[in-house]
Amino acid sequence: MRQIAPNQDTIIPYLAPLELSLEITPRGRLDVIDVRALAAAAYGDVFERHARCLYCSLHTTAGYLPQSFAARLGSGPQAVRPYIDVFTTVFPEGAGYRHDQLDLRDELTPEQRPVEPTNADSHLAFIGSGLRPCVSYVTRRPGPVSFIDLDGVNAGTPRRRTTTLVGYDNEIEVAKTTLHVPVSKRHPIDAVNLKDPRLGLYAQLDDLIAKHGVEKGRIRLRLVAGEQFASLTVNEYETLLMRYDLAEVLKNPLRFAAQKAKHAWDDPRAVPSKTLEYAKYDLVRALNRLVDALGLAESAIERVLAQALAVPASRFLRMKRSVDLLVSDSQTPGRPNVIEGTYQAPILVQWRRADKGERQVGVTLTRFV
Repeated sequence: MRQIAPNQDTIIPYLAPLELSLEITPRGRLDVIDVRALAAAAYGDVFERHARCLYCSLHTTAGYLPQSFAARLGSGPQAVRPYIDVFTTVFPEGAGYRHDQLDLRDELTPEQRPVEPTNADSHLAFIGSGLRPCVSYVTRRPGPVSFIDLDGVNAGTPRRRTTTLVGYDNEIEVAKTTLHVPVSKRHPIDAVNLKDPRLGLYAQLDDLIAKHGVEKGRIRLRLVAGEQFASLTVNEYETLLMRYDLAEVLKNPLRFAAQKAKHAWDDPRAVPSKTLEYAKYDLVRALNRLVDALGLAESAIERVLAQALAVPASRFLRMKRSVDLLVSDSQTPGRPNVIEGTYQAPILVQWRRADKGERQVGVTLTRFV
């Protein structure tokens, strides 16, 4: 510890950024876990000594909500669950997703196929609900930090989950650049893996991190001003999930909810077009539970939520314009790099053609201090 003096009268202790990890055991396929409480039980108040804490999930079906949005939902799992229920209703388990047809997944080995989870619904709910792999919380604000797991149990066995916490007091911007991402000129709906070596993004990130010697910090990827009808997420870039399932969602948000209703309908002579009405009914019920949980019944916000059924997927889904990636030297001391899970990749999604066949993504590197 060293001392810094912002003025002649005050001496404030300086703490170097602190990085620790937690193992999490989900209690069900959908689970909401207070990581702030787990960290306090495991490590005491070490993170509360810092002004901010970065929470980072290393998984594609489990993550966090931004602090401001989580605060609006309320405190505790009871407040988060009605919100997540909206998206698990839109993306029900076992609704005929291409990603879940494991015999079509060429990247899986014969040994992986029997144990690979069928979890396309969890991936789509993660993307659609605006869950993030990395969020920064102000520690002086009370309340839980919810780790939301959408696929915590597979074949009756809890999955192993890991989350990283980094306590810090401030961050300094050290570098900026812009990435030009080629997108489809033929197809309005497209998903681009920003981790693809052909784009060169990660090579640029490695160069920036090494040049500026950032041992603890973050990378922010953000669509530049003027980019419309596009978003960023971090998830598994699997061909069937990105090219088929996500594309279907962007065309029709209730596509899979309707498919599930169709399979559940007992009368084989039922008119297929009715299934959309059943899907809408289920979604309305989920929205009503969220409205009741927030105490917003008969309010203007309730009317806005009800109108979600009539707007495009890009407005109903909480698609976001930026994502954060943790930078650390914890895995390779002396050689900091982007920290991410095995299957995580930043992904650019568009639902209308870009005028010039490319999208621009701003890249900002910051250092935690």
